[in-house]
Amino acid sequence: MRISTGQMFQQSTNSILEKQSATNSIMGQISSGKRVETAGDDPVAAIAIDNLKQKNTLVEQYEKNIDYATNRLGLTESKIGSTETLIASMREQLLRGANGSLSSNERQMIADEMKQSLEELLSIANSQDESGNYLFAGTKTNNQPFAFDASGEIVYSGDSGIRKSVVASGIAMTTNIPGDTAFMNAANPLGDYGVNYLSSQQGEFNLTSAKITDETSHTADTYTFDFIDNGAGIDLQVVDSAGTVATTVTNFDATNSVSFNGIEVTLSGNPVAGDSFTIEPLETVSIFDAFNQAITFLESPDATTTAQGKSQLAQLLNDIDSGQNQVSTARSIAGNNLKGLESISSNHSEEKIINSSALSMLEDLDFAEAITEFEKQQLALNAISSVFSSVGSLSLFDYI
Repeated sequence: MRISTGQMFQQSTNSILEKQSATNSIMGQISSGKRVETAGDDPVAAIAIDNLKQKNTLVEQYEKNIDYATNRLGLTESKIGSTETLIASMREQLLRGANGSLSSNERQMIADEMKQSLEELLSIANSQDESGNYLFAGTKTNNQPFAFDASGEIVYSGDSGIRKSVVASGIAMTTNIPGDTAFMNAANPLGDYGVNYLSSQQGEFNLTSAKITDETSHTADTYTFDFIDNGAGIDLQVVDSAGTVATTVTNFDATNSVSFNGIEVTLSGNPVAGDSFTIEPLETVSIFDAFNQAITFLESPDATTTAQGKSQLAQLLNDIDSGQNQVSTARSIAGNNLKGLESISSNHSEEKIINSSALSMLEDLDFAEAITEFEKQQLALNAISSVFSSVGSLSLFDYI
C-alpha cells in the first residue's frame, strides 16, 4: 500500500500531538496532585467527587450556624448564671433585713442595697450581644425588653418568640431564651391564687396552697377569708367579691384543707378570731415583682415584727425561690442546647473526615504511578519525534 508523503506527515504529527497532550496532562496532574481535574479524566469519579464536595460545603455551612448558635447560647448561659448568683445574694439581703433587731435606718440601708442589685438585675436582663441585639427580647431583638413603668413596676416589652438555627439536616436548634421565659413567668408557688395578708392580722399563719381542683365548678374571683369567734373556737367564712358566702367551716382546723367553688386552700399556723386575708387568681410570679415587693417590705415600719409581716416574708421567699427555679431552668435549657450543639459539631467533623477520605481516594494522585506513566509517555514522545525526524529527512535522491 502506498503512503503518500502528506499522509506520513499527518500521521506522525498526530502521534506527536497525542503524546504531547498525554504528557502535558500527566504533568498537570503531578503539579496539582489531583488524578481527576476534569470530568473527562474519569466521568464516574467526577460525579462522586462533585457530590462529596457539595456535602462538605453544606457541612461547612452547618458548622458556621453552629458557631453562631454556640456564641449566642454561651453568652446567654453566662448572663443567666450571673443572674442566679445575684438572686441568691438579694435573697440573703432580704433575710438580713428581716432581722427584727435591726432599726428602720438599718433596714433602709439594706433596702437601698437591694435597689442597686435590682438595677443590676435589670441590666443583665437587658444584655446585648456583639451586634447590639438584645439577648432576652425574643424576636424583638432591636427593642430593650425590660424597663420600669410609671408605677415603678418592671414590665416586659419583648415577646415569647424563639429563634432557631439549622445545624444539621432536619435539625433546627434554639439559639435564644425569651425574657418572659427566663424572668417573668415563674410558677406561682401557691398554685392558682395569690394571697394578700391584711394589717389587722394577729395570728401567725400563712397560706401554703390555693389550687383549682375542679374547673367545671370553679368561679374565678377575689375571695375573703374571715375567722369568726364562735365561743368554743373559731369558724371560717369565705365570701366572694359580691359579699356572697361561698362556704362556712365551723370549728376551723388549719390541718384540714378548705374546699369551695372548685378551689382547695391549705393554711399553716394558727389564725385567731378577727383575722382576715384575701386571695385572687394568679398564675405566675415575676422575680422582678418579688424583689420590688421585698424592697417595699423592708421600707415598711415594723414590717418584720408583725404577724402580717412574717406571713408576707414567707410568701416573698416562696416567690423568690420560684423565680430562682425558673432562672435555673432557663440556664439548663441553654446548657442542654450547648451540649447538643457540641455533639452535632462532633458529628459534622467526623462526616468531613469521612468525606475528605473518600475524596482523596477518588481524586488524589498516586505520584509513583503518575511519574512512571509520565516517563513512559515522554519516552514514547521522544521515540516518535526521533523517527519522524529521521523519516522526514529521507530522500529518493540519496539512493540514486
